[in-house]
Amino acid sequence: MTNVSSTPPVCSYEGSDYQETFWDSGLREYEDASEELALKNLLPKQGKLMLELGAGAGRNTPRFSAYQRVVLVDYSRTQLEQAFKRLGGSQKYTYVAADIYKLPFVSGLFDGATMIRTLHHMAEPLLALQSIRRTLEHGATFILEFANKRNTKSVLRWLLGKQDWNPFNREPVEFVELNFDFHPLAIRDWLRKTEFRIDKQLSVSHFRIDILKKHIPLKLLVSLESTLQWTGAFCQYTPSVFTKAEMNGESPQVPPEEFFSCPICGHSLPDEQQSLVCGGCGRIWEFREGIYDFRI
Repeated sequence: MTNVSSTPPVCSYEGSDYQETFWDSGLREYEDASEELALKNLLPKQGKLMLELGAGAGRNTPRFSAYQRVVLVDYSRTQLEQAFKRLGGSQKYTYVAADIYKLPFVSGLFDGATMIRTLHHMAEPLLALQSIRRTLEHGATFILEFANKRNTKSVLRWLLGKQDWNPFNREPVEFVELNFDFHPLAIRDWLRKTEFRIDKQLSVSHFRIDILKKHIPLKLLVSLESTLQWTGAFCQYTPSVFTKAEMNGESPQVPPEEFFSCPICGHSLPDEQQSLVCGGCGRIWEFREGIYDFRI
């Protein structure tokens, strides 16, 4: 489902049972465990303020325990409601419904960010990365997961003539509306353009094949996965790739009282547990049942 605005189209999971059917069903225990392994290898030992983009129902959020505070961002309010129910309303978590292309935070705020299983919904990935980069301080860690166009399955299908698009071409492929696969070299180029320096890359979900997941014990699959993820440093042919990058660009010093900014006019807003009135354009941004709503 899409929402048309002044920014690129947004893929919304509003009202979706995605968490229940995709993750809680247990059918993707292997993928979840593989991603947990990757995050353990890539996350810093400690941090202050994490921006979790595409947080959904909070599946990965507990894995960011090294950070003092985590801000969960998703376009879907109903997904964030599930996250709130799962994680609670402690001071550690802040829930924000917002468009990634128009993030409602002052520049240079976060020292860490993750975007997992989210970039593949971005029609304008470079624009999304530019928006994220603005919110990060110099030296911040950014962990990005992307759906790999050049995966082994797509290469074999193309060689056998069962697939029209070339997996070695750098252009994104949209296989379903607002669902894109990206070439690793294109991702590398976009990160460079947005002043990120890649520190580490992991190949993830080597055994994402139904027959293997059905007949091989999960523990064994995960053990094999753990021995192979490092190969992402020199080749990426898995369906999922995790990249750890550092923000090298300049960022402003953030006054301690500033946190949110109006996604319409950019005026700074206080960090308060209440609806916020923008002093620049007068727009009222709702805070209800523990969730800020900055969707335009």
